[in-house]
Amino acid sequence: MIPRYARPAMTQIWEPATKFRIWYEIEAHACDAMADLGVIPRENADAVWKARDVEFDVARIDEIEAVTKHDVIAFLTHLAEHVGSEEARFVHQGMTSSDVLDTCLNVQLVRAADILIEDLDNLLAALKKRAMEHKMTVRVGRSHGIHAEPTTMGLTFARFYAEMDRNRARMVAARDEIATGAISGAVGTFANIDPAVEEHVCEKLGLHPEPISTQVIPRDRHAMFFAVLGVIASSIENVAIEIRHMQRTEVLEGAEFFSMGQKGSSAMPHKKNPVLTENLTGLARLVRMTVIPAMENVALWHERDISHSSVERGIGPDATVTLDFALNRLTGVVDKMLIFPDNMLDNMNKFPGLVMSQRVLLALTQAGVSREDAYSMVQRNALKVWEHRVDFREELLADEEVVAALGVDGINEKFDMDYHTKHVDTIFKRVFG
Repeated sequence: MIPRYARPAMTQIWEPATKFRIWYEIEAHACDAMADLGVIPRENADAVWKARDVEFDVARIDEIEAVTKHDVIAFLTHLAEHVGSEEARFVHQGMTSSDVLDTCLNVQLVRAADILIEDLDNLLAALKKRAMEHKMTVRVGRSHGIHAEPTTMGLTFARFYAEMDRNRARMVAARDEIATGAISGAVGTFANIDPAVEEHVCEKLGLHPEPISTQVIPRDRHAMFFAVLGVIASSIENVAIEIRHMQRTEVLEGAEFFSMGQKGSSAMPHKKNPVLTENLTGLARLVRMTVIPAMENVALWHERDISHSSVERGIGPDATVTLDFALNRLTGVVDKMLIFPDNMLDNMNKFPGLVMSQRVLLALTQAGVSREDAYSMVQRNALKVWEHRVDFREELLADEEVVAALGVDGINEKFDMDYHTKHVDTIFKRVFG
């Protein structure tokens, strides 16, 4: 996580001051619940709330931790400095460090998920807008990077919309998966703390009680969360790669917006490079990089070890901050993207009429020609187009076998471009409703 690829709202979630504020709320709400149960005096629970408006001193907590070598104890010591040692003596009663750490982490991941869902909503709106705008803008579809058959630019945007819509549903599910808390004490048995305390704390923090924890919240939940982030990152790269290919000089069917004063190269003043989508390809790699460590965190020793802890301190902020930045960058790229319909038609006609080969093949079989013979008849004419850039339709009209099977009108009819766009409305209705 570096400032270059970070946005303030997401970064703020992972700042030490935010973390300590959440820790405080967990401890204060737990004290309230214990006071309600008669486990600790009400005046002690109320005293903890004296720190409600305190801005915890991160440097002071770090100073204490340098001695204690324990971050939660350092925080509790600092809290007592504000509340008073006698008043704070019941803070953390019956709890273990992971009750605070794990519940806090999940609060942070839920908040991050809310931002990412909003990011996806913005991206979906941009994709839908461009899909509608270019619903019938014809371009050549490619398989293996080679001209295949006509499609539309609108369909390209629509399929990215459908993919990101699935990602939004995945993100909502991942948010629900991670929205649990645990205040269950050492090894998760509630031996020294009532389950009602956990229920109260979770309710106050917008979480669900973890059904069964050990000394930690099960890490399969976190693995699922980061796996979803990885899938979303891959989808970002999927869109970015398409735009990068479209911006190639030999293609130039679409391009990133090039702003006034922007420079493409320190050496070549003519350059207009797809730098934003190239950047997105790289950022997607960084997000996916966090998935395997999250998977490996699932297996812990017995009721708890801390092998997961150092990993999560890194991947939590890194994955969410980077993905937030990437989604917003992609939204801007899509929203401002330049589209070149004339170039699309020029590319389609680079090998004149060749994209209609399947239609001719099917017409021949329907006219009674065997598929093997029909394929041979079409291919021998198609290869001339590849080799000599002649017009495919003219070659077919000069082929006596093809004319005998289809007739001149039958051949000409197979070159109607509207044939390939006749179901676009149906597809759009499936995608957008």
